[in-house]
Amino acid sequence: MSTSTNIYEQDLPKVEANYTPLSPLSTIERAASVYPTQLAVVHGDREFTWAETFARCRQLASALSQRGIGLGDTVAVLATNIPAFYEGLFGIPATGAVINPINIRLDAEAIAFILDHGEAKVLFTDTEFAPVVSEALKICKVKPLVIDIADEAAHCHDRIGEIEYEDFIAAGDPEYPWELPKDEWQAIALCYTSGTTGNPKGVVTHHRGAYLNAIGNIMAWTLPHNPVYLWTLPMFHCCGWCYPWSIAMQGGTNVCLRRIAAADIYDAIDRHGVTHFCGAPIVLNFIVNASEEEKCVPKAPINVMTAGAAPPAAILKSMADQGFKVTHAYGLTEVYGPAVFTAHQPSWDSLSSLELAEKRIQQGVRYNVLEDLDVLDPETMKPVPRDGETIGEIMFKGNVVMRGYLKNPKATQEALAGGWFHSGDLGVMHPENYIQLKDRSKDIIISGGENISSIEVEEVLYKHPHVLEAAVVARPDEKWGETPCAFVALKPSAPDVSADELIKYCREHIAHFKAPKTIVFRELPKTSTGKIQKFKLQRLQATPGRQRNVPSPSTVKGRNSQGYPRPPRSDARLSRHPARSVNPPGNVARGSARSPPRRIEGEKHPTVINPDPNPKSGCYGILIAALTLAKALVAVAQ
Repeated sequence: MSTSTNIYEQDLPKVEANYTPLSPLSTIERAASVYPTQLAVVHGDREFTWAETFARCRQLASALSQRGIGLGDTVAVLATNIPAFYEGLFGIPATGAVINPINIRLDAEAIAFILDHGEAKVLFTDTEFAPVVSEALKICKVKPLVIDIADEAAHCHDRIGEIEYEDFIAAGDPEYPWELPKDEWQAIALCYTSGTTGNPKGVVTHHRGAYLNAIGNIMAWTLPHNPVYLWTLPMFHCCGWCYPWSIAMQGGTNVCLRRIAAADIYDAIDRHGVTHFCGAPIVLNFIVNASEEEKCVPKAPINVMTAGAAPPAAILKSMADQGFKVTHAYGLTEVYGPAVFTAHQPSWDSLSSLELAEKRIQQGVRYNVLEDLDVLDPETMKPVPRDGETIGEIMFKGNVVMRGYLKNPKATQEALAGGWFHSGDLGVMHPENYIQLKDRSKDIIISGGENISSIEVEEVLYKHPHVLEAAVVARPDEKWGETPCAFVALKPSAPDVSADELIKYCREHIAHFKAPKTIVFRELPKTSTGKIQKFKLQRLQATPGRQRNVPSPSTVKGRNSQGYPRPPRSDARLSRHPARSVNPPGNVARGSARSPPRRIEGEKHPTVINPDPNPKSGCYGILIAALTLAKALVAVAQ
């Protein structure tokens, strides 16, 4: 047996004294030790110090252990931003179990799927959602222990569980041993994405990644000691983007906000001296459009991190004028939330507000804790030219990449092929090494910070007895960022069907926020093989503000006879180096590709019916991105 000649591998073992698995569970133990009397959690009139919060987390872990919950068990939480949820992000993984945060906006069928797929042993549920959870429990096969969280601010106080949360943890030991996992690779959370082919995928993350991304948040945002953090970001989104652990690291104060409204945000700012908050661009929209009666003047500049589609320049300027400093971030559930941010450069200080906004619409550079980030040709796995034009797939590599998808080895293998995580998002790399998102190859629509699968919406529309063909794309929206827009062709034999009828039908079969806000009746453009050309539809609807009562198409400058924006003269002009394997988005058309729709331009029904008119958009960047991608995809096809 050979002996290593490497002197650094001789008599220098990894032992308990010099090695501890990385885990965010250590953050609250330290916070309770360093800041025991510092306010940790505020919710209405309820306040808890770090010492009290740590004791409650230990009680929760103890109570779960008494019920047999331990390593590898799934514990689901469906709740708003309340103390019980925050405690669950520590107390549940402290048992070795995996926390499964569930989106409160999902319908019963989706909730049931998640409970079954994750094999939930316990479900903590906010009483406000008792009706939908009750329906889900009737559908799902698993029979978890149901524990009610009776928050005083909830609209509904129906009890459907075996016991209430406070009574449950009261039986736990506040001195329960607080132990870190034996292996930092151990799963800590199960977060479900919005499914692109129906059911969502369960993203499994680990303790090491959660710990590191919590640090990454602090570094990217220069989060100081003892911040006052307002929970405008849902805790169910990627475990609150790892910020529950970031705030614990810095000994901050968590101000819970059950409902997101401008008046409540400003009230919290005024009452608690909020210094930081996160949220989708829609939160920023709430703030800048608040009434003068709702607003207050911040005592100091407030730091805001927003993720998703870049906020319009006008919104960023208004936020700055009102004392808010915005940092734009980008990420996915598979990388623990944000892992990319728009790092401010000193050279930007001299830029005009418009020039600065153009810089800020870029998604940015990688977190310090992310080993690599690039835009690659997914076929060759080589970087695309750094010209800000060539489209490729955004890919990630490092410790803050998920373990994989639960019970889905094929999807896991595909997502992690070639040593990179394939985001499925299309983007460009600028000469300054800043990436910019251009489109989503998975056809995901991000509306108000929520992911909506276009295919899921299409499947519902196809179930309608009078729908022949349907395609759903993102429509720029000033309030929500994006909303689903459905292009529909009706069967030749179909009776009159209105947009309102179709929208109502969708809302009856999927969560309301997933239902289309706009319906366009027209023939759907297709390839010679019958595939619907979604990029053409995106170009058609990209002009914002088209309302129910539109002027006569012939009177609108720059539009064709049907009132749509005229396309560029040549679709073949494209960036010089298209990523070859980026396929045009779209579905294989269901039914005959030659069957004409019943409703096309020129008939008695309006071509565009918008039940939720919005005269403004401010999403010029999205329009440009859509046009760029359309050109790229046409060139690829050729």
